[in-house]
Amino acid sequence: MSFTDNLKKSLGFEEDDFGSAYGVGDYGDDIGFMDDEDEFTSISPEQTFYEIILIRPKSVDDMDYVFDQIVEENNPVILDLKFLEKQGEREFRQAGEILKLLRSQYGAEAILLSQAEDKNLIIVTPSRVKLVRKE
Repeated sequence: MSFTDNLKKSLGFEEDDFGSAYGVGDYGDDIGFMDDEDEFTSISPEQTFYEIILIRPKSVDDMDYVFDQIVEENNPVILDLKFLEKQGEREFRQAGEILKLLRSQYGAEAILLSQAEDKNLIIVTPSRVKLVRKE
């Protein structure tokens, strides 16, 4: 018995037990499951998971980070723009211009989630992530 056989046996991956337990020998060859010309193919998504980032930008530089997350990393971002709104009109307008650029040139979607006295939440997703609005 080789090292790999011992390792498989110690981890509970004995190939003989599977076939005999289900009445199939050596991966189903006895029942004609696979022909010699068949091939295994693997399908894997381009991105296995998404991180949803919640950020409260304090400056326009933080909006550059949001831009990178959406365009380069393909991660959705939830923004709270209330702090930038209180900072001044100039910063708030620049944040709006970045959001407009993301929507027009990169196909990002943006939806207002909540607007209150202390919050202004917007979710922005890359073009690969679709937002569905249900009322």
